[in-house]
Amino acid sequence: MQLYNKLSAKEREALLEEAGEDRLTLSFYAYANIGNPHLFRNHLFIAWDKMEVLGRIYVAHEGINAQLSVPAKRFLEFKEFLDEIYFLKDVRLNIAIEHDLKSFLKLKVKVRDKIVADGLNDETFDVTNKGVHVDALKFNELINDPNTILVDMRNHYESEIGHFEGAITPDVDTFRDSLPIIEEDLKEHKEDKNLVMYCTGGIRCEKASAYYKHRGFKNVYQLEGGIIEYARQVEKLNLENKFIGKNFVFDHRRAERITEDVISHCHQCGKPCDTHVNCANEACHLLFIQCEECAEKMDNCCSEKCKEIHALPYEEQKKLRKGKGNSNKIFKKGRSEVLKFKQ
Repeated sequence: MQLYNKLSAKEREALLEEAGEDRLTLSFYAYANIGNPHLFRNHLFIAWDKMEVLGRIYVAHEGINAQLSVPAKRFLEFKEFLDEIYFLKDVRLNIAIEHDLKSFLKLKVKVRDKIVADGLNDETFDVTNKGVHVDALKFNELINDPNTILVDMRNHYESEIGHFEGAITPDVDTFRDSLPIIEEDLKEHKEDKNLVMYCTGGIRCEKASAYYKHRGFKNVYQLEGGIIEYARQVEKLNLENKFIGKNFVFDHRRAERITEDVISHCHQCGKPCDTHVNCANEACHLLFIQCEECAEKMDNCCSEKCKEIHALPYEEQKKLRKGKGNSNKIFKKGRSEVLKFKQ
């Protein structure tokens, strides 16, 4: 019985190209009390591997967080499987605006302590006591209200390429960093302001809204389905779109364009650009914004040093990496002294 992925990304990529079948990129999450996450993880992997589902899925005692690529022809089978799990029946599926055959190249189902790392150790904190979910129409009404404070619950590299007009965009690396910062900044408005939050698909806001209610905020709201669902409703209902730029996503596409506005800059030359790339030097792999001209000039690298390493024969590069841990740049997305135009 296969319980883990056995194909490399290159092998899977070749199979996908050969098959040439349409796939749907989607995501979903659910907070629930899962007694045995390891058993549930194996159940998911066995079923989804047979369906040729690919993606990155985290399972914990507190629930599930999934980002997936599903063969279009097997979507109904996939949906029926979810509906047979009591806490996933009719779960919201955030279908991507743009689909890519290679959005995911492996099936990874991992057991984690939490589905969203929050750094909290508070046994009185009830994640199910969440804020009020609002759709795109109500969300627009709320953020037009001068009594509303709008907060982006995403990280700096996400909000840099796209965000809602007038939103507070904390300059943070992780979700856990944002929780205490936002609470401190807004502590005087716990009772007199509407606290409205948004994120990519809703999972971070779900936890944040419950946390801020726990910390005494009275009027807490979250955008249901996140930016992904907002963009869909805006188009379907012909609503005013208050999001500008791109929506960062955590798959090989890296982003979905919501509007044509380019609100960020190439981190190497300062030219308007909103294309995220990873440094081609595998020992670095820094995520940053790079325009086409700089990509050509720098051989898809973030610095001259990485460019020199990337130019070496692959075996030489492997020798240089041998015995060394991953560079901190891998985890410090978009932050490095070599990025002269990182704002």
